[in-house]
Amino acid sequence: MSTSILVVDDEPDLEMLLVQKFRKEILGGTLRFLFARDGIEALAMLAAHNDVDIVLTDINMPRMDGLSLLAKLQQRDEDLSTIIVSAYSDMANIRIAMNRGAYDFVTKPIDFPDLEATIVKTIHHIEALREVQRRQSAAEAARASLSRYFSPNLAERLASSADALDLGGRRRDVASLFTDLTGFTTLVETIEPNLLGQLLNDYIVGMTDIVFAHDGTVAKIIGDAIHVLFGAPVEQPDHASRAISCSFALDAFARSFREHWCRKGITLGHTRIGAHSGTAVVGNFGGGKFFEYSAYGDTINVAARLEAANKALGTRICVSASLAANMQGFCGRPVGDLLLRGRVEPIRAFEPLEAQSYATGATQAYMVAFEELETDNPRAVASFAALVARNPEDPLAAFHLKRLMNGEFSTTVNLKNVH
Repeated sequence: MSTSILVVDDEPDLEMLLVQKFRKEILGGTLRFLFARDGIEALAMLAAHNDVDIVLTDINMPRMDGLSLLAKLQQRDEDLSTIIVSAYSDMANIRIAMNRGAYDFVTKPIDFPDLEATIVKTIHHIEALREVQRRQSAAEAARASLSRYFSPNLAERLASSADALDLGGRRRDVASLFTDLTGFTTLVETIEPNLLGQLLNDYIVGMTDIVFAHDGTVAKIIGDAIHVLFGAPVEQPDHASRAISCSFALDAFARSFREHWCRKGITLGHTRIGAHSGTAVVGNFGGGKFFEYSAYGDTINVAARLEAANKALGTRICVSASLAANMQGFCGRPVGDLLLRGRVEPIRAFEPLEAQSYATGATQAYMVAFEELETDNPRAVASFAALVARNPEDPLAAFHLKRLMNGEFSTTVNLKNVH
């Protein structure tokens, strides 16, 4: 690596002496010297050569002295290390120079071994500074990249760990959550691109802010759809509780967002949410120029299928029994035993409810009706019919009543054709 040194001195013989003393380094390409006769010429040289590393300057010079040059260099805030060359009698000036940012000094007449040692020390100082800057830049780049996936606190923590996101996967217990905005494809075709951009950006920012507030990881965003993980990249023993709490918050935001745009004349569909817990392979997959923090496995697939199941069920949030079982004090209505695409065995699913909603008489009546359905009790038809009559806006009760009217007296629901 070559180091460029700008020598600022009005002594005519100094250039020849330096070239002679450092001939080997100059020929070897490790040192390059530039020369200026005073501060004004030095500033012109610096403007023409932006690769100068060290300024070696005398103090007493015509037109602009070394101290004035130092002041100018401070104003320019350039990444330069300055060595002052002066006589012992200039100690007061040397102190001023050091206060103005000079790194070191050598005395006149110049002792070349001392000058060489000072230059080597200064080069090491520059290299150390650049290494710190390189690490800082790498950390800032890492934070910028990680902030797309992780909450600010987690991004900071991961950025400070060199091997936190090495390429490759690990098997972890996670909660996987998927969201999807219904009717988004149709919306794309019907509104102006600039309006679509504003709507989608506001939606994604609002949703991801909620995810980050629950310390979730955004594994993927495709259009309006978001895949969220809890329990990765760091373990979260309460990942199930976080996923369900986040689901409630996402649903509340999405409903408010929908109403806001409806008042503007833009009709949005509901946001559907599906979540499941289990083991998955999670990690940083990709290469040196591209990476994607993602997760793979049946747990991820089931969560995606549960999100899609909302479409048939009429619900907005659908979670698996395994997720519900991992949350202390879970409240929710059983949806049924869902036969999902790609699976042989049915999965018990629930519509999670806030404690207040769960304690209502309507919810308790639904629980009775579902138990009747589960035990093949003929009273189930009347019970679900009463629920729908009492609340026509309950799509899940209406879903089961329709099934019962079609002769489906079972909690097993075939959703293999639902995408």
